[in-house]
Amino acid sequence: MIDGEYVQRILGRVRKAVQDFDMIDEGDRIAVGVSAGKDSLTLLYAMSRLASFYPKRFEAIGITVDQGFPGADFALIQEFCDRLGVEYHVVPSNIKEVVFDIKKEHNPCSLCANLRRGMLNTAARRLGCNKVALAHHRDDAIETFFLSLFYEGRIYCFDPKVYLTRSGITVIRPLIYIKEAETKGMARRLQFPVITNPCPANGKTQREEMKRFVDGLSAFGPQTKDLVFNAIRRKLWMER
Repeated sequence: MIDGEYVQRILGRVRKAVQDFDMIDEGDRIAVGVSAGKDSLTLLYAMSRLASFYPKRFEAIGITVDQGFPGADFALIQEFCDRLGVEYHVVPSNIKEVVFDIKKEHNPCSLCANLRRGMLNTAARRLGCNKVALAHHRDDAIETFFLSLFYEGRIYCFDPKVYLTRSGITVIRPLIYIKEAETKGMARRLQFPVITNPCPANGKTQREEMKRFVDGLSAFGPQTKDLVFNAIRRKLWMER
C-alpha cells in the first residue's frame, strides 16, 4: 500500500472513533499529550489533519511534560509542530526527581503517569483548552483490560471519552481503533522525529509483560485480539 493510501486509512479510522464516541464539539481547543513517541506523534499528526476537514471546527495544540531526565531536547518536536502549523508547549517538571530520587519507587509507572496527567491537564486549562487527547490505541485497551483482570480482579478498561470533574477537562482517545503496528507504520512512513523514552524503567514494567502476553494471543488464532477488543468495545463502552 502506498503511503498516501495508508495514511488515509488511518485518518479514516481516527475520524470514525471520534464520531462513534462524540469526541469533538464545535469550537473545541484540544491539547494533545506529546511524549514524542510514535503513538503521540501519530495522534498529533492525525489531529492536525483532522482539524483541516472535520465538519466541526476545532483547534489542536501539542503539550509535552518534560519529566526532567538529563539531556532532554524537544527541538525536533518543535520543528515537527511548526511544519504541521500546530502550537507547541513544553512544560518543565521534576517528575524524575520525585519518582526516582525522593520516593525511590520500584514500580514507578503509576505514580509517574498520575503526575504527568495532572501536569498535562493543568497546562491544558492554563492554555485555554477544554479537552485533552491521549494516544492510547487499541492494543493499549486490550492490555489495560487484562492488567485490570489479572492484577486487580475487575472487569475494566479506560473509556474513549471521559469528563474529569476535578480538572474540568474532557479526556478523549482518538487512536482507540488504531493498532500499535499502525502507529509504527505511520512513524516509519512519515519519518516522525521519535524520541526514545529515557526512563530507566522502560521495557521492565507490568505493561511490557502484558504486551507480550497479548501478542501471544495470536497463537489461538489470527482474530483473537480483534475478538477481545470487540468485546471491550461492545460491553464496556457501547452498552453502558
